[in-house]
Amino acid sequence: MTISLSPVTRDNWLEVLELKVKPEQAGFVPSVAISLAKVHIKPDGDSVEYLPFAIYHEETMVGFMMHAFVEETTDMYWINGFLIDANYQGKGYGKAALQQMIAYITNRFSGCQEIRLTVYPDNHSAYKLYQNLGFEEIGEWHGEEVVLRLPCKTA
Repeated sequence: MTISLSPVTRDNWLEVLELKVKPEQAGFVPSVAISLAKVHIKPDGDSVEYLPFAIYHEETMVGFMMHAFVEETTDMYWINGFLIDANYQGKGYGKAALQQMIAYITNRFSGCQEIRLTVYPDNHSAYKLYQNLGFEEIGEWHGEEVVLRLPCKTA
């Protein structure tokens, strides 16, 4: 399976806005438009950088994922806004994209000791995917979502 992450740019942003999850999943993930707005609004503070990516299977855009980080930290590396379009779910694209993002983060940021993300406890398929990739609960919540972490290095 050929999965790649490509930055969202002026060449693909309109296509990425068309990505949608299944109606029953809509409450689990922000729209792509909301995620893209964070890049410029910086709701989590000026020190947080946001990098939005389109997920491709060969030449077909199948999803979206954003990486948010605070440089020079060990634990402020986040995956958020992650979705696979409803038409492409259940084919392994999500797992492959997450593995690529994990590799991207750990290769780019040598100080990264953990990657974090949040998930609604009722989002059973996403929760299971994250656990299967090694993410674990840390006893924290962000609103109604559980914070999970993936250890990248020993402290």
